[in-house]
Amino acid sequence: MPSFDIVSEVDMHELTNAIDQANKEVSTRFDFKGVNASFKLVDNGVLMECESKFQLGQMKDMLYNKCSKRGVDLGNLKPAEAVEQARRATQRIEIQQGIETDIARKLVKRIKQDKLKVQAAIQGDQVRVTGKKRDDLQAVIAMLKAEDMGLPLQFNNFRD
Repeated sequence: MPSFDIVSEVDMHELTNAIDQANKEVSTRFDFKGVNASFKLVDNGVLMECESKFQLGQMKDMLYNKCSKRGVDLGNLKPAEAVEQARRATQRIEIQQGIETDIARKLVKRIKQDKLKVQAAIQGDQVRVTGKKRDDLQAVIAMLKAEDMGLPLQFNNFRD
């Protein structure tokens, strides 16, 4: 029986490459000369450090530019509030992996509204869709691509 998975993931290898490129750009830019500024990949996020909030804004733009060029969806990056203390400013950007249960329920409900002959089931942080016909599954993918569910979706594990 054909099936596929709906997921929301970030390619961590590409994100690491984007962070490395952004670190390289920070070290060579004239307006960051003599400033101890850096990007670090920590737990489930990116930590930016520099001397002022203004520079954090510039660094965030740099990182977003590098991520978009590497194919990392910016919808999965959620910036937290910038913290400035004693000549040091830091900001954390959370990386959102997986689909939350509320959004997964909305996805399943939306798929059932179309009355296609498919079944959708929540499996952890992803949604598995199965059906008898490949065309029905492709119709579900097209419908979900047209909808805005509040986070970027990828479709993988398509099996016949």
